[in-house]
Amino acid sequence: MIPLIDTRLEEYAIAHSRAPSFLLQELQAYTYEHCDNPEMVTGPLEAGFLRMLIHLIGARRVLEIGLFTGYSALAMAEALPVGGELISCEIDPKHCAIATAFFDRSPHGNKIRTVLGPALETLDTIKGPFDMVFLDADKENYLQYYEKTLPLLRPEGLLVADNTLWSGRVLAPEKDTDRALVKFNRHIQRDHRVENILLTVRDGMMLVRKQPSS
Repeated sequence: MIPLIDTRLEEYAIAHSRAPSFLLQELQAYTYEHCDNPEMVTGPLEAGFLRMLIHLIGARRVLEIGLFTGYSALAMAEALPVGGELISCEIDPKHCAIATAFFDRSPHGNKIRTVLGPALETLDTIKGPFDMVFLDADKENYLQYYEKTLPLLRPEGLLVADNTLWSGRVLAPEKDTDRALVKFNRHIQRDHRVENILLTVRDGMMLVRKQPSS
């Protein structure tokens, strides 16, 4: 694994960014105390970036693939205007239950709708358009998620895919997950329907802007 940034610098960046709400801080602490693989939680820096993107593009509808315990969904919902909507797809009922318990305590929780089940099936039932898509689920299916969500994204909308540097393993792929992310990144780079930039934020974030004519 290759650390993308010195942890001291990441902590400095977090300290000099808008602090997450107290409920988000509680949710992160709960996840680390009670859940397996707690490092999957989005965290304050990346969630703050997603929140900023929502403000910059004036998003009202967001689609999320991969809820986990709900940190990113709640952070994005806090940025959505009154009447905004976030639909989050999750396959694990335990994660859904944890997330829902925290959403119920937030004044922004009524903006979030969780859908339990395989996301590839759920996506066939969802109507667009969405202003933004956040992809943070099983990496082997990233390319299929992308192809199903791009038609749901409005022209000039944003798709953000997490973990696209995969702790440096995209440089020397050995496992199926590594190769899936290499294939995904290469596909985005060659897709004439979008423009993209791969950022070294946390574990890598691929930003994809849908072309106006797509």
